[in-house]
Formats: sequence, C-alpha cells, structure tokens
Amino acid sequence: MTRAELVTLRRDLHQHPEPAWREFYTTARLVDELETRNLDAIYVGPEVLGGERRGVPDDNELSTWRARAREAGAREDVLERLSGGRTGVCAVIECGPGPTVGLRVDIDGLPITESTSDEHRPVSEGFRSEMDGHMHACGHDAHAAIGVGVLDAIIETTSPNNKDTQKRKDDVDIDGEASGDTEFTGTLKIFFQPGEEQIVGGKPMATSGRLDDIDVLFAVHVGLDHPSGEVVAGIDNFLAVSHFEAEFTGIPAHAGARPADGNNAVQAMATAVQNLYAIPRHTDGATRVNAGVVSGGTATNIIPEHAMIKGEVRGETTELMEYTESKATQVLESAATMHNCEVEITTAGRAPSAASDNMLADIVATVAKDADDIDSIIRSDDLGGSEDATFLMRRVQQHGGVAAYIGIGTDHPGGHHTDTFDVDEASIGHGVEILTNSIITAENKLQKSE
Repeated sequence: MTRAELVTLRRDLHQHPEPAWREFYTTARLVDELETRNLDAIYVGPEVLGGERRGVPDDNELSTWRARAREAGAREDVLERLSGGRTGVCAVIECGPGPTVGLRVDIDGLPITESTSDEHRPVSEGFRSEMDGHMHACGHDAHAAIGVGVLDAIIETTSPNNKDTQKRKDDVDIDGEASGDTEFTGTLKIFFQPGEEQIVGGKPMATSGRLDDIDVLFAVHVGLDHPSGEVVAGIDNFLAVSHFEAEFTGIPAHAGARPADGNNAVQAMATAVQNLYAIPRHTDGATRVNAGVVSGGTATNIIPEHAMIKGEVRGETTELMEYTESKATQVLESAATMHNCEVEITTAGRAPSAASDNMLADIVATVAKDADDIDSIIRSDDLGGSEDATFLMRRVQQHGGVAAYIGIGTDHPGGHHTDTFDVDEASIGHGVEILTNSIITAENKLQKSE
C-alpha cells in the first residue's frame, strides 16, 4: 500500500474503535485487506488464540458489537469465524529458507468519548469515531496500519517484478541501505493482537503456538510522549500489572429505622480503598496501586448490600507486582471482615515485565540513523507503564529467540487515553521504514551466524 492508502486504512479503523474481544469490524477489515495479497496463511480468531481468555463480555454485549460491525460492512463469513469474541488475526508469508521473524501490533480501542471540537483533526477531516463512547486514544489504529505496511514492504523486497528501489521508497518509506541487503528470505508473521488495553489479549496469543518458531520478534508503539522524528530503539522496564475486581456483599437494612441490622458493603469498600493506598512500598523497586472505579449502594435510606472496586497493582518486576497483589488481597479481605461483609476477588487482566534484547535494539538504532525524517534516536527508555506484548516477548525469549519493543515518536495533541488524542500520520511511514529495515537486517544477521 502507498502511504496515502495506509492513512486511509488508519482512518477507517479510527472510525470503528472496538474494545477487547469485540474487535469484530477491525479483524474483518484486516482480513479483507490481507486476502488481497498472495500470503501463505491467514490465521483468524480461534486460530491465533490459545488457553483461557479473561475479560470476555457476555453474549448480549458480544451480539451488540457484532451487529455494529455487520452494519459497518464486516463480512458475515469472517464474523462467523470470530464466535465468542475470539478476535485477532495473523498473516504469514514465507520468502524462502531462513529465520522466522514476527511483528506484533495491537488493534483495540478505548472506552473514551472522542472530542467533538472542530480543532480536533478527526472531526475537521471527517474521520471521528462512529462508535459512541469509544475511540482510538492510544494509536492502535496506526499500529494496525504499520503492520499492513510492513507486510507490503517485505513482499516488495521479495518480488522479482518490483525491484525499483525508488518506487518502494516513495510508496512505503524503505530503502534497505542499513541492512546491506534489501531482500528478506525467511518467514514473516504479523500478529494483529486484540485486547491490549485490558491486558487480556497477549497471553492467549502467546500461548496459541503461533510464536513457538519465532526467532526474532518486534513489537511497536507510537508516541509514548516521544515526538515525531524520534525513535526509541529498545523499550525496557515494563511494569508488571494485574487488574482486579472486588465485589463486596453485605446485608441491607433501613438506614433510619434499623441501621444496626445491616452490614454496609460501601463501608467495606471505602475502608479497602483507603488501605490499598497504604500498602508499604518495597525496597527492591517501584510498586503502584490504583482503585480506578468504585461504586455501590442504591438509595440514601438503605444500608448498601453491594459495592465494588475495579483496580490494579503494578511492579517494576513481576515479583514486585505479585508482592503488591498479595498485599492488596489482604487489604480487601480484611476490609470485608471488619464490616461483616463478604468479598469476591477476580483477576481481570495480567501481564509480566520484560526487557528488550540488546542485539535488536542495536539493529534498530543503526537502521534509524539512515531513515528519512528521523532526527533523534534514543537507545533505550523505560515505558513507565504496562503492556501485554510482554507475554509474546517472553514466550519468544523462553524458546531461544530475541525480542524488542520499539517506540516510534509521533506528535500527539493531548496525552494518551484522552479525548483529543491523535497521531501524526507521517509516523506510520516512519514505523514501516524502520521496522522493515530492522526485520531485514535481523534476518540477514541470523542467516550469516548460522
């Protein structure tokens, strides 16, 4: 695809943001695009997911989102393959003997109502979200477009009828000079992963078996407070994270006439919130806790029977996250006991920490020096947050491969996860160029070392 076509794809996806396990239109749209190419395999839905899935909506919710996707133009035969909200897709092209390289991009949106201001470019240029209450506020629409662009760029390098370097540079922003060889001769897999925002899609994709032959894995994110023209060659220090939901159950009673007969679930919830923030920090590194959503009660004159907390704990390492998680469980259970209530705690999403391999970060840094419109290269940086790409990275590393998480800078008005978030669409071309040349360079380096 040309740069303009990649922007068109990105804008189409921007208009149709879908949260975890509801990415029906997004998956179908990508399948439509991928089927126009001469690929060796396109794995869809259940074919790219393994094991248990967390955070799956109920059947009514899934039916609502599936109907929206159908109305937006998603093909019925693809929707049938996504039963139960098993979304996502993996594209495979085999270009001869050699290493297997993977690229992971995420595709889900967020439950945020997009700005309606005329100063917001998706409004002024006519591609604002059509999904009420949801938007692409983190750049995953751009990630999906980058994934398709990289696939096309790799196809171009292997096609005997398309060896015009200038044509490829104009179309997809690659030049191949950093690798010393512009041809890719291994196997490429592009993973379009659902459910990153809720930290629920990475593990099922990692355990699907589709990554077990991967020698090199790249993952990518735009922005992250890095401007257009800046590249982070290897992101490290992902905070391990666990999302939890705590449901408190007490006994209702009339708050005026018989207050002593009730056990107040909101009191238990409020006690838990206060004490969650009092969890002792750990000497081994950073920890985090947040009660992000709280609710409870039905009326001013009723002792509340039900209350809930949706929250998260994080740690600089997986062990530090587990320390904080254990303390949080103790707090929640103790608060329930204090107020004679019951509490049910469930884990909604979870991801470990991970680190980028130096070998790949070095390749990305070298490639970026020769990339168009790149004027700043940062060798490594801390994410300062969490990402379930870590499941895929660790899976590859545990099987003897190498992995790296790459940052492609983009000027974005508003921070991530805000209603005015947007991307500088030139960064799509930057991502395609840098990832394509990094993939080729990594593949050639592994070929020569064998």
